[in-house]
Amino acid sequence: MSQQAFLDLVSKIADAIGNRPLDDQLAAHLNAAFPKDGPDFSTLEALCAEGEREGWLLQREAGGIKFCRPVKPGAEAGHFSVDVVRMNDIRGPHHVHTTGEIGAIMPIAGDAKFDGMDEGWYVYPPGSDHHPTVSGGDAYVLYFLPEGRIEFTGR
Repeated sequence: MSQQAFLDLVSKIADAIGNRPLDDQLAAHLNAAFPKDGPDFSTLEALCAEGEREGWLLQREAGGIKFCRPVKPGAEAGHFSVDVVRMNDIRGPHHVHTTGEIGAIMPIAGDAKFDGMDEGWYVYPPGSDHHPTVSGGDAYVLYFLPEGRIEFTGR
């Protein structure tokens, strides 16, 4: 596996997202097309771990959260940016998803949940906001942001 394999896989997922509305139907589509117990999701998890070990993912850390943006909008994932975070029983900084967020929750240790959700895909619509929170363990969260837009509020 490699960084190129990661880029190829996020490109494949971005193609499956396409221009669909960011809603519960998109989450259901992704959970069916890339199920948490399927080969693509497993590969995505393995590539996140490999990227962290090799240093091409999660190079930065702030407030106990490791993070990176390996794909900018207009690259391998089309109009999406791709970000990866690693969070272990922590609440992150409040932000608004101005154009929405599509994410994959990948527990590493414990019974990690992201915003109370189990392993798999989630979708937050445009205008939604939260303090991203991982509870019950350690997890990677990979997310696609349309146009790379996110607004940190400082709240």
